[in-house]
Amino acid sequence: MEVAVQILFNTFVAGAIYALVAIGFNLIYSTARFFDVGYAGIAIGAAYVVLYTYKTLQFPLVISIACGVIAAGGLGWVIEKTIYKPLRVRKASNTVLLVASIGVLTVLQSILALLFTSQFQTLSRDIGSLHVLEFGGGAITETQVIIIVTAIILMCAVMYVLRYSLFGKAIRAIADDEEVARIVGIPSERLIGFVFFLGSAIGGVAGIASGFDSGVHPTSGLTLVLEGIIAAIIGGIGNVGRGVLGALLLAAIENVGVWLVSGEWRGAIAFAVLILVLLFRPRGIFST
Repeated sequence: MEVAVQILFNTFVAGAIYALVAIGFNLIYSTARFFDVGYAGIAIGAAYVVLYTYKTLQFPLVISIACGVIAAGGLGWVIEKTIYKPLRVRKASNTVLLVASIGVLTVLQSILALLFTSQFQTLSRDIGSLHVLEFGGGAITETQVIIIVTAIILMCAVMYVLRYSLFGKAIRAIADDEEVARIVGIPSERLIGFVFFLGSAIGGVAGIASGFDSGVHPTSGLTLVLEGIIAAIIGGIGNVGRGVLGALLLAAIENVGVWLVSGEWRGAIAFAVLILVLLFRPRGIFST
């Protein structure tokens, strides 16, 4: 019973972080229609902004997190306008855009390593001050509870905006057919830029959450985003709600697998699930 409760807690924490990554990634993919690997560098870059402002400059935590999220959103917008948009204007293929995003990731990782070294670092000022809550034989920290609550609030807010707001309807129209959306007067390029800002900001939240939960490293963003992309594919690529379900399912399978085998197999388990889904449900487990 105690093991089951702990696995449940771990699943919710990991699922919340994966879901945040999947939401931001799905927003960008649904409009830009390519796999933005540079998203990984932006996500973990937000965590390093918090590391610098919170631990070095001693800013209040809320302000540091706000700086990290805004920096991630702004960086995503700048990269879209200066790199991805010119390539799209030149009718570059998705492969070219993917290669460009890999270049973006490499540059961002190098800058982070240069500024903050390649050593593993934690965001919390005092690890010993973390409060641990116990329930049913399982343990979860207050930080992890905040991560779960934050993820739920953001999920609900994004899904509400996409479903009921004019902005959400415009984004869905662009996702369905950008050419038609442009013909009917929807400013697709401006909205795509805003989607990159919003998706990158949400990715920044995921990176910050991961940093507080397990620490940061210049290359840790790639692992985090790969997990989120796998969750998005499992649920149904391009769909925010299904991405959340995919994140929870992936987190549950990983945590059960880690308990049965070893933590070293976490990545292998995730990719094994991805391969099975691509073989038998290529459009996603929850797709119709």
